Amino acid sequence: MQWVRQLTAGKATSVDVTQEYLDRIKQRDPNVQAFLRVDPSAALVQAEAIDRRRKAGEPLGLLAGLPVAVKDLLCTAGEPTTCASRMLEHFRSPYDATVVAKLKAADAVLIGRTNMDEFAMGGSNENSAFFPTRNPWDPSRVPGGSSGGSAAAVAARMAPLAVGSDTGGSIRCPAALCGVTGLKPTYGRVSRFGLVAFASSLDQIGPMGQTAEDCALLLEVIAGHDPKDSTSIDQAVPRYTQSISQSLNGLRLGVVREHFGEGLDPEVDRAVREAIRVYQSLGATVHEVSMPHAKYAVATYYIIAPCEASSNLARYDGVHFGYRSERKEERAEAAAKTGSYHAGSSPLVDMYCHSRSEGFGDEVKRRIMLGTYALSAGYYDAYYKKALQVRRLIRQDFDRAFGQVDLLVGPVTPTPAFKLGERIDDPLAMYLFDLYTVSANLAGIAGMSIPCGFSSEGLPIGLQLQAPPLAEECLLRGAAMFQRATDWHTKEPNLD
Repeated sequence: MQWVRQLTAGKATSVDVTQEYLDRIKQRDPNVQAFLRVDPSAALVQAEAIDRRRKAGEPLGLLAGLPVAVKDLLCTAGEPTTCASRMLEHFRSPYDATVVAKLKAADAVLIGRTNMDEFAMGGSNENSAFFPTRNPWDPSRVPGGSSGGSAAAVAARMAPLAVGSDTGGSIRCPAALCGVTGLKPTYGRVSRFGLVAFASSLDQIGPMGQTAEDCALLLEVIAGHDPKDSTSIDQAVPRYTQSISQSLNGLRLGVVREHFGEGLDPEVDRAVREAIRVYQSLGATVHEVSMPHAKYAVATYYIIAPCEASSNLARYDGVHFGYRSERKEERAEAAAKTGSYHAGSSPLVDMYCHSRSEGFGDEVKRRIMLGTYALSAGYYDAYYKKALQVRRLIRQDFDRAFGQVDLLVGPVTPTPAFKLGERIDDPLAMYLFDLYTVSANLAGIAGMSIPCGFSSEGLPIGLQLQAPPLAEECLLRGAAMFQRATDWHTKEPNLD
């Protein structure tokens, strides 16, 4: 990354770079609303400390004083971690998430906390309890979700790098809609310790930046085994930044037949196919592959994810964690006076009910109810167990495909960014927006979105690359190969 090279060479100071991005945030974020919280003084104190160490000749980490924005679901010691929810509006974490600790160890300047769909549940960033983030390319449109704040911050050049999380496309979809680069690593490649969980078998933290080189740098910092996370993979982290410029001779690309059918916008189709032709001009060969269980991915995901959300969010009851309602039911007060309690009428039960109904937004409550129903007695085998069986079939589809090709290539989203409010009252339409991304989370593989064009309305279009587990090196090299031959990733929205 250019900034890191300038910082390392002493051509720029961390204070200068940080101040430049703070100035952009001050100017641009009132219209974009990518950040939930920015503390300019704290950011500059971090930058000053790094500059002092550089001046003293002390060794610095890979990020060398570069600002990084962090999605507001990663715990940071002493700082609010809200998950864009009223439930955690006043929660302050007593510890650092592993990813945050690694960013600090790499001498990043934590410039701000980015907005998101509440508890990472949503595909448009409209489910934030505080305000929706707007797409920098067209403020009347969504930036995608749930990492919409991180994507918008990078697209608006208010942060050079950002951290997001991806449970069903939450890095890749906003990266595509905002015209930036975003990578969902293999499940377990990056520690989830300190990540406020949505669906524990699907969640994965990943990097967002303008280029594949940016993502390689940030992934090299945050990846690695962590004994605090039992799902963390105990394998050495490759030097992504060193291998990314190596050529990929004989690259075999797989085009999934099922991803180019009904519902795909013609302009997205054209942009993706043109990107495939670019790869062919660079020497890649293209092979059609079939994933027969792809049509079940959305249904499978929207059983497994809500079931895990129902379990993970049970802790937010107004007693152990989170918002506590001040409301009291008249019937509970009357029952207390007479001592005639019955199920559901005690002050404690009423406090639980009111705290959760007031603290959670509609989408979170919808998913909790879906998951609780699917896990209930008499339905577990019919829904959750069956979904796990289909999940295995989806993984087998990927295994067969990667036996024939190195990377899969296709669309990220069915359409470019849609209007704010257009789908908020239609959950099914919103869920179907994840059609091409959820399967990577179900299978635990790596996936990436890179800019590959624009619609006739000037909206970014993303190209999805998918790789076998732990093949991020190949994924990043494949993305960089495309970006060296095109300039889509260099385009900036006009925010003045």
